[in-house]
Amino acid sequence: MLEILEVSGIATIQDSGRRGWNKFGVPTSGPMDWFAHQAANSLLNNPLNSAVIELGLGEITFHALRNTVLSVTGAGYEVENYIWTFPLWTTFYVRAGWTVRVKKTSGGNWAYIAIAGGFDSPVIMNSHSTYLRGGIGSALKAGDVLNSFTPATDLLKLAARDFPVDKFMPYSQTPTLEVIPAPQADWFTPEGIRTFYESEYTLSPSFDRMGYRLQGSPIEKAITKELISEGMTMGSIQVPADGQPIIMMADAPTAGGYPKIANVTRASLPLLAQCEAGVSRIRFRKTKINDSQQRFKTLFDGIWRNRNA
Repeated sequence: MLEILEVSGIATIQDSGRRGWNKFGVPTSGPMDWFAHQAANSLLNNPLNSAVIELGLGEITFHALRNTVLSVTGAGYEVENYIWTFPLWTTFYVRAGWTVRVKKTSGGNWAYIAIAGGFDSPVIMNSHSTYLRGGIGSALKAGDVLNSFTPATDLLKLAARDFPVDKFMPYSQTPTLEVIPAPQADWFTPEGIRTFYESEYTLSPSFDRMGYRLQGSPIEKAITKELISEGMTMGSIQVPADGQPIIMMADAPTAGGYPKIANVTRASLPLLAQCEAGVSRIRFRKTKINDSQQRFKTLFDGIWRNRNA
């Protein structure tokens, strides 16, 4: 059980997402960085879809109301627990009465704070995930008290664990994201396609949980007519009239009308999520579906093995 003392940025409760509601216009939501979310739970032997605190572009301080164990993953943060400082991708024991602070540093956007047993929050449409634009759940604020389920493992056995993140997810300020060509790839000229794959892009400061707007060389279209709106998923790369790509993220709308040049693979989405506005240099590389699926399987297997270690 944790009581929030201070919070800045965007702090919400997220599980693995709200599945099965897209046909009603409800986004999936869930974590911006699915790998960090699942790894945070695996460190505590929680079910991998358990609810965590997702902290974006800010800091959070909370007071432990009973003994527990926490894990914090992601990029661009560090943890102060009582009188000690801990790196990310580790677990640490927290005694009742101690204060924990997750501090913003550099090198990423999102942190994931998991508690032994998982956070017990309201379930709306079969999910704990918050969708602020739709009024599903609310942002966390000072004074909120967060409960947790009973851990499946003794607390002392969960403390002092670490996850070998560098072995699986190469977070970087210069990521090359793997993509699958999208249905409207032929709406772009050969020069536009070359621009997309050979150029370097930066993240606009106007990014949010709905989409990452990139800045760089404009992508030339061969077809300029309007596209009838169709379904979208996290990772869809839309190209509006100005030629600057927009990548759909966790709170992406369920349909859109801009042509899509490609789709970021699930294995590469965590790298994109942690890119910093105006700092990271982003490139794209075409891959095949089978190779993308194998890469995702490798990541998932790594998380699952760590949970059962």
